[in-house]
Amino acid sequence: MQCIRRQPKRTASQENILLEQSRRVAALNGIRLGLKDDKDLKFLLKGSQLLKVKSSSWRKERFYKLQEDCKTIWQESKKVLRSPESQIFSIEDIRDVRSGHKTEGMEKYAKDVPEYRCFSIIFKDQRKNLDLIASSEDDANHWIAGLGKIIAHSNSMNQKQKLQHWIHTCLRKADKNKDNKMSLKELKDFLKEVNIEVDDYHAKKIFQHCDKSKTEALEDDEIEEFYKILTERKEIDSIFQMYSDPEGFMSCQNLVRFLYEVQQEEDAVVAAPALIQRYEPNERAKRGNAMTKDGFLMYLLSDEGNIFNPSHRKVYQDMTQPLSHYLVSSSHNTYLMEDQITGPSSTEAYIRALTKGCRCVELDCWDGPNSEPVIYHGYTLTSKILFSDVIKAIKNYAFQTSPYPVIISLENHCSVEQQKVMAQHMTTILQDMLLVAPVDGNKSQFPSPEQLKGKILVKGKKLSRQEDPINGNNNLEAEDVSDEDEAAEIEDESVKTKVEQKGKSDTLKLAKELSDTVVYCKSVHFEGFDDPSHPRAFYEMSSFSESKALKLAQESGTSFIHHNIRHLSRIYPAGWRTDSSNYSPVDLWNVGCQIVALNFQTAGTEMDVYQGRFQDNGFSGYVLKPEFLRDEQTKFNPKSITEGTWGTKKKLLLKIISGQQLPKVNKSKNSIVDPKVTIEIYGVQQDSNKKQTKVIENNGFNPNWNEEFTFDIEIPALALVRFVVEDFDMSTKNDFIGQYTLPFTSLKQGYRHIHLLTKNGDPYSSSTLFVFVNIQDCE
Repeated sequence: MQCIRRQPKRTASQENILLEQSRRVAALNGIRLGLKDDKDLKFLLKGSQLLKVKSSSWRKERFYKLQEDCKTIWQESKKVLRSPESQIFSIEDIRDVRSGHKTEGMEKYAKDVPEYRCFSIIFKDQRKNLDLIASSEDDANHWIAGLGKIIAHSNSMNQKQKLQHWIHTCLRKADKNKDNKMSLKELKDFLKEVNIEVDDYHAKKIFQHCDKSKTEALEDDEIEEFYKILTERKEIDSIFQMYSDPEGFMSCQNLVRFLYEVQQEEDAVVAAPALIQRYEPNERAKRGNAMTKDGFLMYLLSDEGNIFNPSHRKVYQDMTQPLSHYLVSSSHNTYLMEDQITGPSSTEAYIRALTKGCRCVELDCWDGPNSEPVIYHGYTLTSKILFSDVIKAIKNYAFQTSPYPVIISLENHCSVEQQKVMAQHMTTILQDMLLVAPVDGNKSQFPSPEQLKGKILVKGKKLSRQEDPINGNNNLEAEDVSDEDEAAEIEDESVKTKVEQKGKSDTLKLAKELSDTVVYCKSVHFEGFDDPSHPRAFYEMSSFSESKALKLAQESGTSFIHHNIRHLSRIYPAGWRTDSSNYSPVDLWNVGCQIVALNFQTAGTEMDVYQGRFQDNGFSGYVLKPEFLRDEQTKFNPKSITEGTWGTKKKLLLKIISGQQLPKVNKSKNSIVDPKVTIEIYGVQQDSNKKQTKVIENNGFNPNWNEEFTFDIEIPALALVRFVVEDFDMSTKNDFIGQYTLPFTSLKQGYRHIHLLTKNGDPYSSSTLFVFVNIQDCE
């Protein structure tokens, strides 16, 4: 029988001391966040009872409290054997806090409670929403405002502040007896907590160096000294020394030289004084128009020191070209949260896609009960949601991330009666947002994203006697049109059986009311590329399965490019991808396909590359295709590159220098990561490449590689660069740690930090790579 050693009971005075220490720590963290004496923060630190809502029959009271680190929320649990870690969630994991009945759960299960007492916490990953009811309006407001402030202030902290906050939190965690001192054993535990393995000799050496008072415990200034040793960046110190004077100051003139010669900044003379004012913490240096080592580090960790060109965070491309000249961020079967066969459908999936910059969403519409159309993956066991609820979600979130047009891609399987209901819902809910007539009388080519700002377009079938949606409609009420049924292509036995039982028809009766909502995106079957003597109308567009599209790209690349100059093309995943896996969008972008639809709910390399492409141009969901994919005389073929005006070939030199605060992927206390970095190039076939660093053992805190790599880039305008960090494992598959992907044309040169993203594409608070980038023209 195993005995459990009980902790000795603390006296009342010990408890009071600990309580007072806890209050001091919380107050200090509040100050770090810029929320000193904030009433909402104080309320959250005290905590309150909230009703947690899971279903119509599950509504239970639980205690919620912000912990003293001001970074994590503790939630009471009545589950037996629940681990302490599972009762905590981080503020960093929260995507949004919504007041009222603004989630499906609240809509369904809390309509009896006034909106002013309700709020929901939406998480960044695939975790379910947390729907909560406060006991009063005041309590709800404290939680909504308090969480909102912490999220906003945490996001606005600079990297140094984030690092300091994180290290002090880890120190507090390692201080097991809460005496605000650190023994040698606690120091070793702390180093494991921050992901660094140090042998006993080195740990003791650091400890003795800092223990100036020789008390066998570090406290106050000694802990600060330890913090300085830990956060030292020798690789940055050596760069700084090359441009600074013996007193440790980099003059404005020398900063200009560094920015111009090393960072390749053309506006160095203007930028240098501004950087000193923005990032230099030392007032004396600032007054002397100079920079210290600390200010230099702050600059390199800032947006101006980022590998991604900060000017590309705004819309900078020409947005006045025809719609078909842009790549469009697009989602496949947007309603699905998981797989294609049995997973849940949810309006939340539309909200997530739209807030990730998606500009084309898909709705599979079927007849529902009570004359209300529903959305689900036909012939499967995926759950159903109301068409009207989806249209409401689109209305509320369409333009929160980007002002540029949203395309609703309809796959319509409804009866004429329910099609009329669909048209009515779109007209009454979307109102002026819904585009129902040509823009500015434009009848020969697509309007531009600029002209369509704030508008929602419908892609769908059109009545045949209304062939010309641009020049008016006739009075036909309904008629058979060809049916497009992507669900019937699913390679699943139960689906195939249901399709056969239904006796699927190739035609569908289409209601005039629904037909009238289609203006610029008329769905037609692809009958081959245009005969120049009988060109198809520009507003006719086709959908292709990935295999059909890749075949066309392989065999008729130049013809496909010409087709995509004038027409929109939509690509969707193959029917065998029942697990919602994704295909690579790159080969289809290379032939100018605009609407390359991916399963947004599935994280992985393909989605990383997708989001990397669309973080360009201000994350607007629209990226202008290169000139050679828009020129009607183009002879470009990505599968057979000849001499042409495709841009100057480049040589890319990348030096992977170091990593900072890489997260633990294996949460076991004794597990330390063994990181390695892989650099991947995506683009035309000649440019596709992959190179990797050596493995650094047992150091995720500050690994150093100092390895150089070169890549030849044939077509820079189509290339993307992906940096992947993994935890090497000899016996099993490497664990993913983080990644960052960006277009080659958005790379900044010189010494740069790469701010790593999680598996789901969200930024880590302080995990970075430090690299050197140099780009030269190939001779």
